[in-house]
Amino acid sequence: MSGMLLAIDIGNSNIVFGINHQNKWLNYWRIQTDHLKTADEYEVIFRSLLDAGKIDRKKVNDIILSSVVPSLVRPFDEMLPGLFNEAKITVVTPEVYPLLPVQILNPYEIGSDLVANAVAAFQKFGKLTTVVDFGTALTFTTIGKDAEIKGVAIAPGLQTAVDSLAAGTAQLPQVHLAAPPSVLGENTVHAIQSGIVYGFTGLVDSIIERTEKELGEKLSVVGTGGLSTVIAPLTKHIKNVEPMLTLNGLVQICVFIYQGEK
Repeated sequence: MSGMLLAIDIGNSNIVFGINHQNKWLNYWRIQTDHLKTADEYEVIFRSLLDAGKIDRKKVNDIILSSVVPSLVRPFDEMLPGLFNEAKITVVTPEVYPLLPVQILNPYEIGSDLVANAVAAFQKFGKLTTVVDFGTALTFTTIGKDAEIKGVAIAPGLQTAVDSLAAGTAQLPQVHLAAPPSVLGENTVHAIQSGIVYGFTGLVDSIIERTEKELGEKLSVVGTGGLSTVIAPLTKHIKNVEPMLTLNGLVQICVFIYQGEK
């Protein structure tokens, strides 16, 4: 590939996108996902952020898009050509998975973001790696010894759990997620932080230990996603945190697609 690459990851809570040039991120942004926004509205947001970041849109030659929100694929398909007239747009779908170095055993059952995570983790950490993604859902994607995605475990994400508590109870508020001073919360905020932060820490370690026991192998474990920096230092098993893992995976997928077409 030549020129710059725009990688976009549309998640249920946030849309993360960045400009990559020669394997370096020139800039990246995180905006809230809004299922009701139109192509025109997203174009205004993207144009404003790219212009503020001094990105020359004419130099963007390739765009790769991953979305776990099907309803937003069409607005982005409509929006992107107007911003980037000459750029080639690729949407990550099961049709491109045969070009990847990681085997996808159930291509129509796995989110494209998890595939991107797996590709990036495999390229950096190799086989027998689990990616723990702290997003709207807390996901565990494990790469086996034959470079295949062995399986995925999914739990509610930390913020999803906090939102559910606040919405479903009369007296429990929204709280900022951080490790409290004690597991014994002496006020409502600390009590919720203790239950969520330390509870999810135990969940993460338990899933990793069960996975290792089932495989009979030790795993490299990498954390990613917005809240990975909160939980990872508290766990026994997450030794690496890669905030840009998904976008890095999208860049690598674009490279593999390009190589496959040559």
